Amino acid sequence: MSEAVQTTSRSGWRTWFLLRVAKLRQREGQVFLVLALVIGALTGLAVVAFILLTERLGMRLYPVGGAPWRRLLFPVVGSLGIGYLLYRYFPNARGSGVPQTKAALFAREGRITLRTVLGKFFCTSATLASGIPLGREGPSVQVGAGIGSVLGRLLGLPTEQVKKLIPVGAAAAIAAAFNTPLAAVLFSLEEITGDLYAPVMGAVVLASATAWMVLRVFLGNHPLFKVPQYQLVHPAEFAVYAVLGVAGGVVSAAFTKLLLGIRARFLRFPQKTVWFQPVAGGLLVGVMGWFVPQVLGVGYGFVGEALNGRMAFRLMALLVVLKLVAVTTSYATGNAGGIFGPSLFIGAMLGGTVGTVAHHLFPAYTATPGAYALVGMGAVFAGVVRTPMTSVLMIFEMTQDYAVIVPLMIANLVSLFIASQLQHDPIYEALAIQDGIHLPSAETRQRYGQRQIIKVMQTSSESLPAEMTVREALERASSSKFRSWLVTDQRGVIGVINLARLEQELAAGADKEGADKKLGELVDAMVFPHVHADQGLDLALERMGANQIEILPVVNRADIHKLEGIVTLRDVLVAYGVSRA
Repeated sequence: MSEAVQTTSRSGWRTWFLLRVAKLRQREGQVFLVLALVIGALTGLAVVAFILLTERLGMRLYPVGGAPWRRLLFPVVGSLGIGYLLYRYFPNARGSGVPQTKAALFAREGRITLRTVLGKFFCTSATLASGIPLGREGPSVQVGAGIGSVLGRLLGLPTEQVKKLIPVGAAAAIAAAFNTPLAAVLFSLEEITGDLYAPVMGAVVLASATAWMVLRVFLGNHPLFKVPQYQLVHPAEFAVYAVLGVAGGVVSAAFTKLLLGIRARFLRFPQKTVWFQPVAGGLLVGVMGWFVPQVLGVGYGFVGEALNGRMAFRLMALLVVLKLVAVTTSYATGNAGGIFGPSLFIGAMLGGTVGTVAHHLFPAYTATPGAYALVGMGAVFAGVVRTPMTSVLMIFEMTQDYAVIVPLMIANLVSLFIASQLQHDPIYEALAIQDGIHLPSAETRQRYGQRQIIKVMQTSSESLPAEMTVREALERASSSKFRSWLVTDQRGVIGVINLARLEQELAAGADKEGADKKLGELVDAMVFPHVHADQGLDLALERMGANQIEILPVVNRADIHKLEGIVTLRDVLVAYGVSRA
């Protein structure tokens, strides 16, 4: 009898919950604002826990003045253990978090699972606490966005509403991580959504303010860095800040190229090696930390010393190089952590180095090195992350000093220009492409509702396996109505090949070598002509012409090998009224 009563009780609670959810769906506008408050509060609590866990655990594992073996052991052990957890249980928690957040918004219908949120929090906490010199801000963005995604889907909100909660959680995370609520709003709109006029601005502001208040309640009203009052000594000093901008742009481009280059090499290794690849980064960090302890961890304490002019010139110059190598290797080998904090650290050391030289040469016309360390933070951050306005506003909120704005703007814009010339692709977009994720550009998003590929694409009818030889493919081609074919393997589509290329390989081959070549050897699985369903027909036509093919695979934005359909030259011409169906 008691079991029947319990069953009835559970059924009653479930019915009540479903009825409440149904009523809430009718008030989506009000629910959205309430959700923004809840997401802001929960994200603020998560970031506070992040800060306390990483800093206090790190102090216990490798305390200041502790034995050198600790600085070698814990990065290696930490990266090994976390590498296995990321590979076995939390594959989507690897990396920074910002590219993954943008992928969730634009390619995965706003979906970030609770497992990924928990994995990101705990794995990144353990990684950073073990001394790996990555940042907590990028992972916080994914955790905040994940909280929004989980809550939205739990309440049964439509996909478009769930997607709107992604930038809300991201803004809350940055506000709490940096103690900069205004910069958090700008970053979320500038980098995550790519639209400063996004309709979710009100909710983004509300979540940012809420997370910021939670941070103040638990950790007090303390800025991330305590800096002295800035003062412009002489107008000629602006030239030195421009030089600092050039240096910041060069270092930013070197940072991006080195990280992407190392990561590309590790991505080529067999999949079974992924779980212990992070050890390479941990071992390098441990060896560096044995001799230079300042390399370990995020290092915000040392940034504070540089900002206040309490760090030696040689040490700052050395840390620019060591930290750059340690961070890029740690990230590229698969450790969980972001690049926000490291870019600020490298920028501070670079600025302090340039400022020390300038002050030594022109003591009467330049400020102390700490002022240059402050501007250097913004310059490298703008060059690496490519968000110049967020960088200026963030440093301003940290210092609450308006006088620093003009030097920051000069250094940031110069750094952004130099970095863009030396490294065309922004780091987050390049990282996403390496993972097979193609995020839509602003032009693509504006094209919504116009002539799009989704309106003419069809299911794929013919494809050639990658293991097939050129001779076999030519035999198959003789009975095909197409002159271009998709090449596929166990991953999905990996390329497109046309009849002319097959005949060329057959003619060029010596001793039947060309005829026995496998199709997988003739295509590049990471870079091949393709389109996405939300792109325009003009782009499809352009890519067909550039590659001399009559068919293009339509692939998923979250997985370049996942085939959603095909678009043919005939389909495009019919859509433009040039040919008949």
